[in-house]
Amino acid sequence: MRTLVRTFRAPAKINLCLYVLGRLENGYHELAMAMQRVDLCDDIQIQLGGSPGVRVACAGVELLSGEDNIAARAARLFLEETQIDVGVDIKIIKRIPVAAGLGGGSSDAATVLLGLSELLEVDLGDDRLLEIGARLGADVPFFIFQQPAWATGIGTRLESLPVLPEVAYLLITPGIAVSTAEVYQSLQLTKGGVLANLPRFSVVTRNDLCAALHNDLESVTLPQFPLIAEIKQQLLDQGALGALMSGSGSTVFGVYKNFAAASHAGESLAKENDWVVCPVRPV
Repeated sequence: MRTLVRTFRAPAKINLCLYVLGRLENGYHELAMAMQRVDLCDDIQIQLGGSPGVRVACAGVELLSGEDNIAARAARLFLEETQIDVGVDIKIIKRIPVAAGLGGGSSDAATVLLGLSELLEVDLGDDRLLEIGARLGADVPFFIFQQPAWATGIGTRLESLPVLPEVAYLLITPGIAVSTAEVYQSLQLTKGGVLANLPRFSVVTRNDLCAALHNDLESVTLPQFPLIAEIKQQLLDQGALGALMSGSGSTVFGVYKNFAAASHAGESLAKENDWVVCPVRPV
């Protein structure tokens, strides 16, 4: 086949709320989350043609011995499911901080699945594509869903959220390595797995959104890494309407009334600290 090349954008996500309801027998956790994509994106260049096989290049990201890039696994799984034999070369330009609670790897994998569907003109249907995504990781289906979502189960049961109020966010990622597995292992579960007992994520105004911000994982991460709590306070001191840790951390985001306010706060914080500071808009 002729060579096809196209670049796709893979957005980051934040968790507007994250409740852990219980631990499942398979080791996963029962979750309830409100998730929102933001316009901090990796670039995923996909090239079809050339020699057979799947190859991924991602400058600056080193995998542990024996690990495989999730984007490569996504491409291989897509080709297996569709029984298509074609060479795939993927180049990832990373802008989303790695292992920071922003879902960058999951977004890259979802973008590969969506990109291959488009380039190869294969329509698997939403349900099957979501199922393939779930086999790669619990956050991957959310990025395939491509809209703000209420996610339950292990995070793969998705419902559209109502239209959210207009805001901007300021992302702060300090140089802290947080192990997601260790955070979940250390979590003291108290909710008894009752989804009906949770407050509904129903927001109309910015104040409603900030009142709904919640992350059960902060109970583990903040005592271990006090800097994260300090960053939350600094965001509030810089005019944030609310602040929360995303996922298991270490990224913290502040909610601002508009992008200009988020950018101004980011400039102030970047002058004083060696952090990754990024104002973003929801998508």
